[in-house]
Amino acid sequence: MVKRFARLLRHLALPRWQVRRVFPAAALERIEAEIAAAEATHAGQICFAVEGALDFGPLLAGISARERALEAFAQLRVWDTEQNNGVLVYVLLADHDVEIVADRGIDRHVGAAEWERICHAIEQDFRAGRFEAGVITGIREISAHLARHFPRTAADSNELPDRPFVI
Repeated sequence: MVKRFARLLRHLALPRWQVRRVFPAAALERIEAEIAAAEATHAGQICFAVEGALDFGPLLAGISARERALEAFAQLRVWDTEQNNGVLVYVLLADHDVEIVADRGIDRHVGAAEWERICHAIEQDFRAGRFEAGVITGIREISAHLARHFPRTAADSNELPDRPFVI
């Protein structure tokens, strides 16, 4: 009960502008450029989404960061790639949580333990205040897996936007 109340307060107290303080426009542009450069080396698709806090309804319903990441994965259509190799990096700032949701094509090669390891590495950078660097490191690690399992061919195209999503 205390944890739930503390989480409620964290989400309600986090102002919308906090996302832009942590990820200013210039940082989002560099993250977009990193995604574009990474995707030039493989046929996979990487998306980055950041959300400051959950709305009151989902928060009262007890929606976890993982559940919200799965919703974002669907809403942003990361699953909608020809080779089922889309990967979403989702950040919920109020929970200090990073989630990676990978489509089945890449997930069967990499698995939950490796995605969790990458999430922890990103979160470690976040704890040190290196938000942009953490995301870029995560993108590079994800990209290495995508390049290994889905090498780029001339027929590959960019199926999803590279620009980060601020939800």
